Amino acid sequence: MYAISLGDDGAELRLLEPWHAEEFLAHLDRGREFIGRFIPFGSQATDLVSARETLQRYAGLRAADSASHHGIWLDGKLVGGVLTLNFDAERGNCEVGCWLEPAATGRGLITRAMRVLIDWAVEERGIHRVEWHAASGNLASINVARRLGMTRDGVIRENHLHGGVRHDTEIWSVLAPEWREARARTTRNVPSTG
Repeated sequence: MYAISLGDDGAELRLLEPWHAEEFLAHLDRGREFIGRFIPFGSQATDLVSARETLQRYAGLRAADSASHHGIWLDGKLVGGVLTLNFDAERGNCEVGCWLEPAATGRGLITRAMRVLIDWAVEERGIHRVEWHAASGNLASINVARRLGMTRDGVIRENHLHGGVRHDTEIWSVLAPEWREARARTTRNVPSTG
């Protein structure tokens, strides 16, 4: 099992596996209302069996090379995650998404984890276009897209019915050359130590 450090605060990115079901369920229960404001993520995982089934479904999608599911741990506690979906290496396209429980917000965890995930998708898997979909009212999600250097491609009006409300969906994206240039700029702007 891998664990990728996300910084000096003890945050790590790891694969989220079916054997994490108990921890995943506890995490969702801590943040269910917050996470579910704009997306139904985790709504099917309401007990240990369904939590394991959810994680098993993502493990199957990873095995089929069509999605991946990664947890964010902070000081050894699962607090959120990032994922790929609609992953199509042959065509060079994928969508990314995220979720986070409220106690872990405001620390840059999603932005840091997403940088690792997009780097992997672009550099290791050859993805050319990475998309980010967010409800127009989800300003936190839209701000992450901005921090990642994504461009707003447009809005699909009232296409997402969630919680009895029709939401507009904003589509953001970054292309591989843009991602590489932004990462190079970030690296050049980091002062050397020593």
